[in-house]
Amino acid sequence: MDVIVSTLTIFWLLLALSFILMKRGLWIFNDVAKGLSMFMLEKALGPAIDFVSGRPGSASTTWIIHGLVWAFAASTFTFMGLWLSHDATALHSFESWGYHPESSELLYAGRLTALFGAIGMLVVGASLYALPKLCGTHLASESNATLVSLLWTLSVLLMFVGSQNEQILGITILPVANLLLTLASTALIINVILTVSEATKEIPFPAWLIVYAFIGNIAAVLAVFASGAFDEGVGQWLLFHLAGGTFFFCGLAGVSLYSVSVGSGNPLWSKSLVAFTLFGAVITINPMGSTDPSMVVDLFSLSSNELDASSRDVIVGSFLMALSAIPIIAFSANMLVTLRGSDAFVENPDAPGIAELNLGAWMLIPIAIGSLFVQTDALGGVNELTGISQSIDLMAIWLVMIPLSVGSALNVLPRASGRHQLSANRSRWAFWMMSGGAFLGLLITMMSDFTDMALTESMAEQGASINMELRKVGSVMFYGAVIGAIFHCTNTISGQYRGRIMGGPSEASLSSIAIESYSLTGPTSIRKILASGANLDTEVSPSEQSKEEGAATEL
Repeated sequence: MDVIVSTLTIFWLLLALSFILMKRGLWIFNDVAKGLSMFMLEKALGPAIDFVSGRPGSASTTWIIHGLVWAFAASTFTFMGLWLSHDATALHSFESWGYHPESSELLYAGRLTALFGAIGMLVVGASLYALPKLCGTHLASESNATLVSLLWTLSVLLMFVGSQNEQILGITILPVANLLLTLASTALIINVILTVSEATKEIPFPAWLIVYAFIGNIAAVLAVFASGAFDEGVGQWLLFHLAGGTFFFCGLAGVSLYSVSVGSGNPLWSKSLVAFTLFGAVITINPMGSTDPSMVVDLFSLSSNELDASSRDVIVGSFLMALSAIPIIAFSANMLVTLRGSDAFVENPDAPGIAELNLGAWMLIPIAIGSLFVQTDALGGVNELTGISQSIDLMAIWLVMIPLSVGSALNVLPRASGRHQLSANRSRWAFWMMSGGAFLGLLITMMSDFTDMALTESMAEQGASINMELRKVGSVMFYGAVIGAIFHCTNTISGQYRGRIMGGPSEASLSSIAIESYSLTGPTSIRKILASGANLDTEVSPSEQSKEEGAATEL
C-alpha cells in the first residue's frame, strides 16, 4: 500500500473543503451555531471564566509569557542533555530522589517543551493578536483563549513528566498530555473560526497562513487515521512532518510575515510569495524535524513500527520534500527583502524582535537543505546520515523556529499588553547570548557527530577523547542559550509591571498593505511614521489642532 499518496490525498481534500467553506463565509456558522459556540467557549465554563481577564490583548500576552518561560525550561533540559552525553554521572545527586536522568531522556524533554511549550505557545500568542488585526475584527473570546493557555501549559508539563517516567500509577502520561493538548487546540480552532467569520475585510494571505496553522494540524491527524496509516512507520513519520508543515511552519510564517512588516514599517515585498508559501506548505512535506517518529508514537499511544517505505513512497516523499524548497525559499526571501533598511541587527525599542526574525530567516534555507538530505537518507533506508539527525533537528528548533517565534512574540507583545520590555539593552544581550550560544554549541556538537560517524566507519578508537572534548565545548557554548532565555523571561515579565507604556498603536492595519495617508498631529520621527505602515508614496498631512488650552486634537 502506498501510504504517503493515500494519506496526502485525504489531507488535501480536507484542507480544500475547509478553504471553500471559509471563502463562502462559513455558512455553516449561522447565528445559532455562533451563539452555541460562544456559549461553549465562555458560559459553559461556569465560574472559571470569571477568573481571567477579557481585556483586548490579554490572551496574547498570557500565551507569550508562558511561551518564554517554557523557552527557558526547554533550553535548560537541552543543555543538561548535551552535557550528560559526555558526562553521564553529572546529575548523580538526583539518584537520592529516585531520579536517574539520561542524556536521551533530557534531550527528548527539551524537544517536547521547545516544540509545544515555547514555539507552540509563542506562535499561538502572536496569532491571537495578529489574526484579528489582519481581519479587521476582534478575537471572539479573549477570556477563553486566556483560560485555555493554562490547559495547554498543563499538557506541556505532563509531556515533560511523561518523557522522564512513562507511567505513573499505571497511567501512561504522554497520551493524557496529548488529550489535554487536543482539548485546548479544539477551543482555539473554534475561537479562530469565529474570529474569521466576523472579518470586515478581505482576509490577506498572512492571515490564511495562521488559519491553516490551526486547522491543518487536526486535518493531518484525521487524514492519517482515516487512511489507516497510523499503525505503519511511514504513516507515523508522515504525521510528524505534516504537523510540522502546518502548525509550525504555517504558524511561524504567518506571524513572522506580519511582524516583519509591522516592525520594519515596510509593506510585504511580495504578496505573491506569501501565496506561494501558503500553497507550497500544504501540498509538500516539510523536511525539518526528527527522522524518528517516536514522538507521534508516544503521544498517540501507538505501536512503534520500523520506517520501511515502499519504493513509490520513497519517490513521492523525497519529491515532495525537495519541492518544499519553493515555499521555504519564498518565505525566507520575502522576510529578508521586507526587512530592507530596517536596521535588522540594531536594537529598536519601537520594533523589538527584528534581529531574531532576521536570524531565523537567514538560517532557514541552509538548515532546511541539511534536513532534506537527512530525511531522504532515512526514508530510503540508507541511514548513512543518521548520526547527525539529532543535531540537525536541534538546529531547526533553536536556530530557526525559536528565533522566529520569539521575534514575532517580542514584536507583538508591546502592542498586545500596552507596555514595552523593561530594557532594550537586556533584550539585545538576550539575542546575542541565545543565538550565539545555540549556533556555536550545536555546530560544535554536529562536528562531534561527524567525528563519531568517521570513527565508526573506520573502526578506530584513538579519536574518542577528542570527540568527548568537542561535546564538552559544545554543551558549554549552548549554556549561552540558557542565559539568553533567562534574560528574555525576566525582561519581558518585569516589563509588564515596570516597562514603558506604549504611546499608541503603531502597527499597520494589514501586514501586506501600506496605509495611504498619515495624519501628523505633532513632532514625530521618520521611524514612527514608517512603523505605522507608511511608505514612500504615503501622503503625510498635518492635522489642525484646537487653539483652546487642554482641548482634544481634532483628527
